[in-house]
Amino acid sequence: MFSFHARHAAIALAGLLLAGGFLLMRESAGGIADTGTPPAAPAIPVDVATIRYQAITDWHEYSGRLEAVDRVEVRPLVSGTLIRVHFKDGALVRRGDPLFTIDPRPYQAAVDEAQAQLAAATARAAYTDADLARGRRLLAGNAIARRDFEEKRNAAREATARTQAAQAALQSARLDLEHTRIVAPISGRVSKAEATAGNVVSAGGARPLTTMVSVSQLYASFEMDEQTFLQMDGAASSGASTSIPVSMGLANEQGYPRQGRLAFLDNSLDPRTGTIRVRALFDNPDGLLRPGLYAKIRLGAGAPHDAVLLQEKAIGTDQAKRFVMIVDKANKAAYREVTLGAGREGWRVVRSGLAAGDRVVVNGIQRIRPGDTVAPTPVRPDDGALAASGILSGSAPDRQQQS
Repeated sequence: MFSFHARHAAIALAGLLLAGGFLLMRESAGGIADTGTPPAAPAIPVDVATIRYQAITDWHEYSGRLEAVDRVEVRPLVSGTLIRVHFKDGALVRRGDPLFTIDPRPYQAAVDEAQAQLAAATARAAYTDADLARGRRLLAGNAIARRDFEEKRNAAREATARTQAAQAALQSARLDLEHTRIVAPISGRVSKAEATAGNVVSAGGARPLTTMVSVSQLYASFEMDEQTFLQMDGAASSGASTSIPVSMGLANEQGYPRQGRLAFLDNSLDPRTGTIRVRALFDNPDGLLRPGLYAKIRLGAGAPHDAVLLQEKAIGTDQAKRFVMIVDKANKAAYREVTLGAGREGWRVVRSGLAAGDRVVVNGIQRIRPGDTVAPTPVRPDDGALAASGILSGSAPDRQQQS
């Protein structure tokens, strides 16, 4: 009996010892936890820029081709043997410079003949005038019949008409002689000679002797869409287009370094394509522009409006949404959805979602999440966070209408 109770007492004592040890461990653990707090996460360094609005101009980009302002097919106006070519293929010539010479001898002979005929007609007219004067005196003294006087007056009139015809024939012969010397009708660049010395050419031939294009100015022709045409101000749509900024770049040029002006808007839109034919005029001081070259055209449309530009690296993508991270007064990062507009060369117009004074993370957006504490470093607009004033006014980088 004693051994049974002793065994139960030993078991109870062991249980008490285990319970006391468990309580001691809880108290010990609680004492360690209560001695301090976990260290706070360090603030994440980011670059931020303060939003500010400035007036910008929307740009539209088009592809086109260069066209000569003046293009002339040089054709002979008289027939004959070509005896000389005065230019080198592809040369620059001035208006009035000789290009071709056709054998002038047959036309010089025609001029000499016309001069002789004019001399004979002039002599005949002088004789009939004198005879008419005598007849008038005789008629006054009734010494001549009225019929004879009328014949003399008619002969004088015929002689005058023949003189005029001879003068016209001489002028035509001289003009033909002048046409044997073919000169440049415009200043520009001449193509190759399609006929060389020794060939017989004819007036009105199917093939021109050569072609010429002007080079001092060229057109850049392109097709403007209907929406852009409707967005343009009234002055431009009516043809008074001097206020519309137009710039152009060749295929090997960065941006749009050449400035021009809108020169032509067609009188109707093509209903099949919904576009209108447009031409812009550009100077060619370096002579690099040639008809047929590909041209990138940038056209300003609409009045300047307030907007803000951000670099693409400051804008994140969340499925179909675009967003930026802003920093609040407590230096906490916050998610902000934005609506974007036109963009070019790493810059985008932010049409909505931001307000003046917002601080936007422009460097370090990949390292933060909403609610993170950040250490913001302000940057100036000219450090690349926002567009500088020159960019906002439309100089560079360029912007285009979002399609």
